[in-house]
Amino acid sequence: MICPACGNGMTEIAVGDIKVDACKDGCGGLWFDNFELRKLDEPSESAGEQLVALPRTPAQLRQVDRSKPLRCPKDPGIAMMRHFWSVKRQVTVDECPQCRGVFLDPGELATIRSEYATEAERHQAADAYFQEMFGTQLAALREKDQHTAERAQHLARMFRFICPSHYLPGKQSWGAF
Repeated sequence: MICPACGNGMTEIAVGDIKVDACKDGCGGLWFDNFELRKLDEPSESAGEQLVALPRTPAQLRQVDRSKPLRCPKDPGIAMMRHFWSVKRQVTVDECPQCRGVFLDPGELATIRSEYATEAERHQAADAYFQEMFGTQLAALREKDQHTAERAQHLARMFRFICPSHYLPGKQSWGAF
């Protein structure tokens, strides 16, 4: 596999039951296939320590031009998306929209592992963030939907006394409207 950042060949490293591609002789980046990073992103997952402590010499770490998007190493025709890994916004990762692989620059795995101790802590932080960002809008939409549902129930109760049951949906032999 070719490194998306510097173009060098990547070396496959077995970490527990996962195989990660590392750019040992180039920029020092790491490639994780779909969902592999989730198995190594917490400090309690000891297999990830091997990748954090991956020996690299400063001469091997090449400077990479990050002004243009990286191409997926599995499908070079697809540009990877750059986004924040978590709501703390400490690390930006490159993710392929098709294969869902993730490329990390040197040092990003260590930062990701230091953000949250557990997956539950990560979910709690994300829930708090989305509540802060969208809580008032969601509450207003819920209130509006509740009001609409109450009006519909009121109308249905009115028609129950006005119309014979033959006209209520589900009572016709020819089908409901």
